[in-house]
Amino acid sequence: MEVCVDSVVSAVNAARGGASRLELCAALSEGGLTPTPGLLEIVKSCVKVPVFVMLRPRTGSDFVFSGEEARIIKCDAAVLKKHGADGFVFGALTADGRIDEVLCKDVVEIVAPLPVTFHRAIDVVKNPVCALETIVQLGFARVLTSGGERTAYAGLQVIRELMVAAGGRITIMPGAGINSDNLAPILEVTGAREFHVSGRVPLKISWNQSKCMMGVGDDNTIYVTSYEVVAQLWDIYRQTIVQN
Repeated sequence: MEVCVDSVVSAVNAARGGASRLELCAALSEGGLTPTPGLLEIVKSCVKVPVFVMLRPRTGSDFVFSGEEARIIKCDAAVLKKHGADGFVFGALTADGRIDEVLCKDVVEIVAPLPVTFHRAIDVVKNPVCALETIVQLGFARVLTSGGERTAYAGLQVIRELMVAAGGRITIMPGAGINSDNLAPILEVTGAREFHVSGRVPLKISWNQSKCMMGVGDDNTIYVTSYEVVAQLWDIYRQTIVQN
């Protein structure tokens, strides 16, 4: 069970709940961006599970990065490797919807020998099964995917196709919208043995009555990973794997 987190409290709750690995980001409200070295260091000091770091310098679902953005990504990768990252999460595409082999190769080489997960950029390529072959050849350790749909449950069949195409050469990890109601069928249909969740719940900041707004959303509500939600998902995972 990999849990994506963007704060120390979420990281601690996820680890307590049974997370096998953390995906550390900033701004999960934006789909997850590159975290700071400071956040990585403090999270690492608070948990004992591996911490993989997101490399994504901006929002947007195109995953097509300019030359300057590519330089930022490679610089962040080198810095965060020095600050103790156990692995990385990254993906990049070309303007015609294929894997950006040049940038991906550079990133994999910069962080070597640490493992790299190719994230949900695969969900917007033209042919995910063909893209998978390129990802394997580039040396990625796993793929995070929703099967090209908004949720992993909706993308079950494509995830299963990717599992078959992978043939054990790379780990396929379903993610997006996984919860206690759909985790068991996702594992059963796809045959996956890793999965990715956030386990977040809203937390109201009751003391802040200011009219000052720091963003476009609800400043009085933050989302934090719940120990109870993560523990429940971990129990479902163990029960499903034992039965199968």
